[in-house]
Amino acid sequence: MKLVLASNNAGKLAELQQLFAPLGVDLVRQADLNIPEAPEPHRTFVENALAKARHACKLSGLPAVADDAGLCVDAFGGLPGVDTAYYATQFGYEKGDTNNVRALLEQMKGVQGPGKRRAALVSTLVALRSADDPEPLIAVGRAVGEITQAPVGDQGFGFDPVMYIPAFGKTFAQLPPEVKNAHSHRGQSARQMVALMQERWF
Repeated sequence: MKLVLASNNAGKLAELQQLFAPLGVDLVRQADLNIPEAPEPHRTFVENALAKARHACKLSGLPAVADDAGLCVDAFGGLPGVDTAYYATQFGYEKGDTNNVRALLEQMKGVQGPGKRRAALVSTLVALRSADDPEPLIAVGRAVGEITQAPVGDQGFGFDPVMYIPAFGKTFAQLPPEVKNAHSHRGQSARQMVALMQERWF
């Protein structure tokens, strides 16, 4: 079965291909089918993921899965949230992982003390059999940690170098991919999604 991934993010594709392996599906990036990115006008992860999945289904005629993920920082009232990918642009930097990390560390300079730098990486996956599917499958994963003072580690992507996970005493960027995938927000949501698909679609 072919499943369209409603994302052009190579990091997401690599992670999800690994995590969806138990399904035996062929995960295809929407860009490889000449599908443009969908508008994401909503303020919640679930609404944006649903919009992206519906868009990919409509234009491909295939089932689709979309991930809307982001960083929710307690000190910022849960922001940047759905604006995570464009976080750096709010502060005059170009869009990109490195600039996002730089902007976040600059904004958190004055945030000190136990528990004050707490944050969660959140991944919301939505899967649809068709654009009109009345019963979308929805899975949510959360990885809670603390934002470090500086980037540490060279694995992963996004905010992995500054997301310190107390249970491991390391950032996500210091963990081997298989360990990260077992505990990350996307790992959690993908495992839930695989179980939902096995139960309802296969």
